[in-house]
This record gives sequence, C-alpha cells and structure tokens, in this order.
Amino acid sequence: MSARVDAWIWAVRLTKTRSQAAAACRAGHVKVNGERAKPAQSVKPGDEVRLYVAGRERIVEVKELLTKRVGPPAAAEAYVDNSPPPPPREHVALAAVRDRGAGRPTKRERRELDELRGRQT
Repeated sequence: MSARVDAWIWAVRLTKTRSQAAAACRAGHVKVNGERAKPAQSVKPGDEVRLYVAGRERIVEVKELLTKRVGPPAAAEAYVDNSPPPPPREHVALAAVRDRGAGRPTKRERRELDELRGRQT
C-alpha cells in the first residue's frame, strides 16, 4: 500500500495546503529516501521524507499512510520526526525598521546601511 507524497505531506500537516506540498515537490524541496520527489511519487511506511519548508529542513520517517487530512494529534502519530531543533529566536536576524513616514533612505543613508551590513559597493 502507498500514498502520493504531496497528499501525505499535506495530510500530516507539514504544509498548509496540498498545492503548497505539490509546489514544494516541483521546486525540488522534497526528497524521498535521498531522491528528489515529484508530487505523484509514492511513499510507504519506513520511507524517509526530507522537506525544506518555512526556512527549515524537516526530516520525517513515514510510520502510517494518510491520504485525508486529520487532526494534529493523529497527524503527529503518522510519522517520526528526526528534524534538528529549530534555531532559538534570539539567533534569528532582525529586519531593519525605518520610522513611519521617513520615506526612502538617502544615498548617504543607503551607503551607511550597506557598510553596517558588510556589503561591498
């Protein structure tokens, strides 16, 4: 017995929609047992699925096949999560914020920002 990889990723709630799961497959962000997966590729219990989504890599092992979306507790029982832990929130880079109504940065301000960021002009 097997299930489509895009439907399984969606059913176990690794992506919000099935179309997002299929798009991730087409973009090469999904690998099944180390091989790049197309949306219709089959998965079976014991397969390793690697998915790069939302800026982090998820590594899961298929325990149970699902083709319909289920609640979070049931979805969590359908796979074994071997993913590395997400980075702590302190280490996530903050975006620069400009004051509201300040307009676009001047050429001088842009150069100073680039210098702070370590970019070469």
